[in-house]
Amino acid sequence: MGGKSFQHRLGRDVSVNKYIYLMLVPVVAYYIIFCYVPMYGILMAFEDYRPRTGIIGSPWVGLKHFRAFFSSDYIGRLIRNTLLINIYSLLWGFPAPIIFALLLNELKGNVLKRYVQTASYLPYFVSTVVICGLLRSFCASYGLFNSIGALFGAERVDLLSKPEYFRTIYIGSDIWQGVGFSSIIYIAALTNVDPELYEAATIDGAGRFRRMLNISIPGIMPTITILLIMNVGSLMSLGYEKIILLYNSLTYETADVISSFVYRRGIVSGDYSFSTAVGLFNTVVNFVLILLANTVAGKVSETTLF
Repeated sequence: MGGKSFQHRLGRDVSVNKYIYLMLVPVVAYYIIFCYVPMYGILMAFEDYRPRTGIIGSPWVGLKHFRAFFSSDYIGRLIRNTLLINIYSLLWGFPAPIIFALLLNELKGNVLKRYVQTASYLPYFVSTVVICGLLRSFCASYGLFNSIGALFGAERVDLLSKPEYFRTIYIGSDIWQGVGFSSIIYIAALTNVDPELYEAATIDGAGRFRRMLNISIPGIMPTITILLIMNVGSLMSLGYEKIILLYNSLTYETADVISSFVYRRGIVSGDYSFSTAVGLFNTVVNFVLILLANTVAGKVSETTLF
């Protein structure tokens, strides 16, 4: 009876909200086609994959590629660089859109606020290739950054050829490009904070900073917690596109990460099985991290991802 009752309620809900369910179809299709179906390719990590014979016909080798990766000379460099870039990005990049949203929320002029918002969103929509081209020009020996440094007596050098500068350039450009767009969700959360709380605090003599500290930040704390969990869960993930457009053999020591290594071994060298094994290891670590972050968040607060 319970099953029939559930089916009846589901059928009735689908009938009433058929257009909403229809809008859901492309989203479900996207995830099935591009996220779940490709998981079949994970089998390549345990095979010596040969394109001619396909995944089914390729010989099974078990954990051979995992052992090769863990015993390699470059595993320490790859994990260190991936973690350091992501940790530095989390430390500097995660608070940036929060601070920006809080400051923007304090602007009273609607015209000025819209102008600042639009100007901050624009870099996000610029192609990564264009951004990297600009960075290469700015970091060149006679580029913008060196010209500014020369005014203060600094030596002209190609900044992107110096390993010690790569992380700073990468993270700084990421913050500049994404701070405006990333602040949208915090701005939206701030609009849900009860305005009467601000009015009561003002009557009690609280200044802007005190209102921000005691009302605005607690009001968006659930949003901050959820996004922090998601960021911690991707500490071992880093897109290869910007890395490979900026790095070179001189900066491998600080710039080469797991995703760029997988790109070189899998796409450039054609070692599909080895690169799949490395990518699978990376995914498993991220999955464990997001579970740990969610568990910790559940213990210290009432907000969790699941």
